[in-house]
Amino acid sequence: MELEGQWWKGELAEDIYQALRYKELRLPAYKGQSPQLSLRRYFADLIAIVSNRFKLCPAARHLAVYLLDLFMDRYDISVQQLHMVALSCLLLASKFEEREDCVPKLETLNSLGCMSSMNLVLTKQGLLHMELLLLETFQWNLYLPTAAHFIEYYLPVAVNETDLHDGWPMVCMEKTMLYMSKYADYFLEVSLQDHAFLRFVPSLVAAACVASSRVILRLSPTWPPRLQRLSAYTWEQLLPCVERLLIAHDSDVKEANKQKCPQPSAQPAQMVYPVRGQSVSLHQYMQRPNTQYMQQSCQPVVVSSQGPATYLTHTAPMQVSTAPLHGLTQTMDAKVNVPSTAYQVNPLYPCFDRC
Repeated sequence: MELEGQWWKGELAEDIYQALRYKELRLPAYKGQSPQLSLRRYFADLIAIVSNRFKLCPAARHLAVYLLDLFMDRYDISVQQLHMVALSCLLLASKFEEREDCVPKLETLNSLGCMSSMNLVLTKQGLLHMELLLLETFQWNLYLPTAAHFIEYYLPVAVNETDLHDGWPMVCMEKTMLYMSKYADYFLEVSLQDHAFLRFVPSLVAAACVASSRVILRLSPTWPPRLQRLSAYTWEQLLPCVERLLIAHDSDVKEANKQKCPQPSAQPAQMVYPVRGQSVSLHQYMQRPNTQYMQQSCQPVVVSSQGPATYLTHTAPMQVSTAPLHGLTQTMDAKVNVPSTAYQVNPLYPCFDRC
């Protein structure tokens, strides 16, 4: 939303936050029982691509994916119809979260390259019918908090001058806050890619995105008292979600290293990262060389927010930007029947606090 940032900084910020926390406790139940659950990642990527094309806010994108998850969980829908459902969810979410002039128009949607590659033409009557079905399914209630609604409340205090970087005082507070915002947005996108994150309430996912960013940026203490007071979450409560986010990050880093260095044997000093699905220890993050973040450099950290680009496929390759945050461009390949990714959650680790 246009005024979203102002809300979190105004006098009513705490009241809005408490209202969202109250609302998230009454969100519809998600059972993960859709027959098309294996296609979920494909349609989440489709929503992300279209929302990036129209520069929609993160709240609209997250709400659209959440509406799609709930609808798929209740109905057995054909793949062709799921395209219509996904785009209708995005239109509804944009009408709820964005200004009217930012809502995608039917003619513009049909002119997108991804629409022609899918042989899909939207009609006004079809969209209205689908939107009405969605609204009736959710009883005309689109006030459904997502992690994107909470993240702006945590970010202003995510970094403080008293924090330490690698055990030393921070050199540049402004740059650290910029990196924090970039990584928080990255982890928010990661949370959209797996329906397993739906078992956590949205406010916890947002807090875990901030905590994961602090782990990657090697800030200590990992979860300071000010963030615990603000979010009302302890480190132990965040840990299961944080581990899932870090496992996904490790997979993205490993994939990026493969693309950058096709022959790892020629560089024996190259860092080896765990594969997604393997165990990952938070202690490993604390012991790694500071390869992800260096305060002396003004270059932005480049990370992939969509992971391996093998989920959205077409007959003709399509160049799309799946990570507007970092300006990455990936090529989407051809099959949609991709097995769900399995994650492993480790035993609890203590909150890392460097002296």
